[in-house]
Amino acid sequence: MEKLLLKLARQLDSLDEASLMALWSKYATMTSRFEPTKRWEEACLVFSLIQAKRWKNQLFNYTWGQQRMPPLKNSDFAQTTQMDTGFELEKPEKEPEKGQCRVLAFHPSAEPEVAREEE
Repeated sequence: MEKLLLKLARQLDSLDEASLMALWSKYATMTSRFEPTKRWEEACLVFSLIQAKRWKNQLFNYTWGQQRMPPLKNSDFAQTTQMDTGFELEKPEKEPEKGQCRVLAFHPSAEPEVAREEE
């Protein structure tokens, strides 16, 4: 399973973000119009992949920029400049035992942007 996911990640990373973003509105609209079909499920996954590539690039650019900046002295200002990733990872209470898995809860910070086509 992990090998397949890593292969998918490498393939997604090789795609141009600008080309993917040209499809963002189409798949956001399809995803926003729920229907219990395989077509909707696939559209939702495509939309998620586009969002994943976009988020990865934003996180990369933000982190790269932070490494190039001198450390901030005012801790209040430093807290206000942190990137809003849209979710928080829960801190594990204890390390999971080998062979066990753990589900991480994602907490959206705001409503997602959904493009709607004019009908």
